[in-house]
Parts: sequence; structure tokens; C-alpha cells
Amino acid sequence: MSEDQAVHPALRAARASWDAVQRKAKQDWLDLMADEIVFEDPIGVSALDPTGKGHRGKAAVSAFWDRTMANSIIRIEPHESFAAGNESAHVMTLRTTLPGGTVTIVHGIFTYRVDDAGKLTNLRGYWQMDQMKVEKPA
Repeated sequence: MSEDQAVHPALRAARASWDAVQRKAKQDWLDLMADEIVFEDPIGVSALDPTGKGHRGKAAVSAFWDRTMANSIIRIEPHESFAAGNESAHVMTLRTTLPGGTVTIVHGIFTYRVDDAGKLTNLRGYWQMDQMKVEKPA
């Protein structure tokens, strides 16, 4: 068994997601997802999800990427990871550099659920917009 095969499927999917996001590889990121993906980051009503119902399906997640991630540089720092069943949970810090140089910093818990084929079905971010740190460029 290869080292990659020994890694829990939800951990493998989460790590692949982080890699694709940081490489700005949108199609690689979408390819990790099941067609019925539900993306909630953060969970609930926010400026990123006015309905609070999540971005549902690959087309909606692709549109989210285009609106919020395409022109940003995202750095993901996992601190702790746990896996059980078909899910993994991660205490992480996300640093996003926006066009113009403003940096947002989010610290939270992020969960990833996979189906039996190892495709992501749910990505959820437990964090609050009002606790996001913002660093303006010098």
C-alpha cells in the first residue's frame, strides 16, 4: 500500500483541495468534488453567501471561485487535523491577499466530507465574518 493510500480519504481530499487552491488550479479543485457538492465557507448567512444555504453544485462553486478566489492569493495553514467516518476536520488559518494588497485572516475549523469514491460532497467553514482580521497595505 502506498503512503497516499494509507491516508484517510477525507484527509487526502482536504489536502488535495488546499494544494489546488494555493496553486490557483480551479479545475483541479473542481475535479475533487462530487457533482452535488455543498460548499459553505463560512456556514450561514454572510457577505459570501447571502442566502445562508451554501453554494450547491459544481456550477455554483465554480461561480464562487470566480467571484472570490480567482483574483486572490490564498495561503492555508493547518494546525490540527482529525478524521472519522467519511469526514475530516481541521483547525486552520487562512490568509487571503486581495487585489490591492489587503490581507484577510480567518482562523476556524473547516470540515470536508467525501463519498465512497473519495469525491468531496461537503466543505464547511466554522468561522465568523466579524472575527476576520483585516490588514491594510502599508
